[in-house]
Amino acid sequence: MGNLIIGQSGGPTAVINSSLAGAIKAATINGVEHIYGMRYGIEGFLQGNIFDLGAYFTNLYDLSLLKRTPAAFLGSCRYKLPAWKDDEATYKKIFDLLEEYKIDKFLYIGGNDSMDTIQQLYDYAVAHGRSERFVGIPKTIDNDLPFTDHTPGYGSAAKFIATSMKEMIQDNESFGAGEPRIAVVEVMGRNAGWLTGATALSKDTDCGGPDLIYLPELPFDEDDFTARVEKILSHKKSIVVAASEGLRLADGTLVCDYGMDASHTDAFGHQQLSGVGRMLANALSYRLGCKSRAIEFSLLQRCATHMTSRTDIDEAYNVGYIAASKILEGETGTMVTIQVDSREPYVAHYEMHDVHGIANVEKKVPLDWITEDGTYVTDEFINYVKPLVIGMIEPHFAAGLPKHLKIK
Repeated sequence: MGNLIIGQSGGPTAVINSSLAGAIKAATINGVEHIYGMRYGIEGFLQGNIFDLGAYFTNLYDLSLLKRTPAAFLGSCRYKLPAWKDDEATYKKIFDLLEEYKIDKFLYIGGNDSMDTIQQLYDYAVAHGRSERFVGIPKTIDNDLPFTDHTPGYGSAAKFIATSMKEMIQDNESFGAGEPRIAVVEVMGRNAGWLTGATALSKDTDCGGPDLIYLPELPFDEDDFTARVEKILSHKKSIVVAASEGLRLADGTLVCDYGMDASHTDAFGHQQLSGVGRMLANALSYRLGCKSRAIEFSLLQRCATHMTSRTDIDEAYNVGYIAASKILEGETGTMVTIQVDSREPYVAHYEMHDVHGIANVEKKVPLDWITEDGTYVTDEFINYVKPLVIGMIEPHFAAGLPKHLKIK
């Protein structure tokens, strides 16, 4: 039996290390001699940054702590592999390293772009008659991978966002006798509004929820937005708006381009988005003459392991465990998917899907899950996300603060 290597790529999530724990567990009980980790994803791998994970996980407590550790334990990257037909030298280097370490099983935890890495490596292996296997483990708070009901990481991010929204609304309503107070909350979501829509979960008997929710699936109209806020101000003094960072005008221009330098992009050509909340809050202050503030969750959305969903962390562990088990059985060129049989009671199972239909494809919020006026999500959306935020898993504490695992 050959050795196995695993890497993490792209933006971390609160449960990405739970998938790593699941993969390590499955490989261990199946007798894999060496379970290697690549430091900083495929980019680190190309630099020979490889280490033996076995030394770090000698007991169940280590794996338990790993599941509760934020960020990418192995280190991550945003590195785009060139197409193998354009740069065979890079692929020869990768496969030479695999041979050197006697690795024939390659697992990669990530989102759309990371599945592109799995696809490229698999295609090269097939074209050159190689026996190495490549399987993807899904991860992204954006929840935009196709052919899976949802992605590990999304449920915990949604839980944090909805909880924080409830708390902010409560705070914003504290000054009912004073001047009107408007808060524009900026939520991650480049092209898909899954995270922004999750703010609707805050609406309950003890909270009215956000007044307006704007997703990037529909064009944004600033005049209509201002008029709606002004109308709400006629009967309430506290207004909270949820806005996706990826909002665009009807002509496709990013709203955030008016408030930031739009020149920086990552290796996959993705622009770093920020500034929607600030842009809209400033516009409301100027046009309506009232106090408006912008609130940006930023990295907190993906690293708040103190508020992970139990459903999410368990499923993240399961997809890692299944990916390692399947690759040991001969599976290759695929990614683990989550399929939901029932949302109430919540029942799900796992399948494998060809990575070629997943890599570089984004799944957006269905338009019929957005209200006709484009300012909120429907009950279908809320019913979809509700079971994904259920339950919690307590951190391991020391001196009152959570304990985390670090590579020494």
